[in-house]
Amino acid sequence: MPNDENLIVEIGPGLGDLTEKLLQKNSLVAYEIDEDLCKILKDKFNDLELVCGDVLESWQTGRLREEKYNLIANLPYYVATNIILKALNDENCENILVLIQKEVAEKFSAKVGEKIYSSLAIIASSVAKTEIKFDIPPSAFVPAPKVISSVILFKKFRPKYDEAFAKFLKVAFSQPRKTLLKNLSTKYEKKKIENIFIQLDIQKNIRPHQISKELFFEVFSELKGETKNDNNTTTNTKRDSK
Repeated sequence: MPNDENLIVEIGPGLGDLTEKLLQKNSLVAYEIDEDLCKILKDKFNDLELVCGDVLESWQTGRLREEKYNLIANLPYYVATNIILKALNDENCENILVLIQKEVAEKFSAKVGEKIYSSLAIIASSVAKTEIKFDIPPSAFVPAPKVISSVILFKKFRPKYDEAFAKFLKVAFSQPRKTLLKNLSTKYEKKKIENIFIQLDIQKNIRPHQISKELFFEVFSELKGETKNDNNTTTNTKRDSK
């Protein structure tokens, strides 16, 4: 956990075991969706700022808090990816330390060339230094899950990521087993992409997981504002809007 004076945001405190430790360090606000657990937490902690409800609803404006904060949580696996992406794109969130499914942690920290390398790793590395700190076996939980868990740290060096770039990456990785050219051709004119590939010395048969973050951004910059319309020609939305 980063040693700073930031507010701590805990998502899903449950019965408050971790909460009790965190309250000894910094000011803390906890978000809990379960009404019964909220009642227990209110009785257990007099000095805890507790928000009862879905944290994703509180994130509607893009910023969860008006002050700088660190997110620390044992995240429910089914919402972990969504919450991490929200935090990475929240300019007031400076560090993220969470326990998630190991498979998801590896996707966020994957390197170019690895089969699991995807848009998640590129988005994360564009705004944060990512490191898996350690794994936790199923036997550490009651009831025991069927998967291994990992604690992963995101130390942000940029307030938020480029949302247009993230949407571009979604297209690029839409079908990971197909070539990057094939995926991008679903939205952009194929000839335009081929010219960019020649310009950037990218092989036509290359797959998404084989392209570095920097090279992806170069392709994105060249295609920015270009979309393929129904008659298979390219429209420059930036130019046409002037």
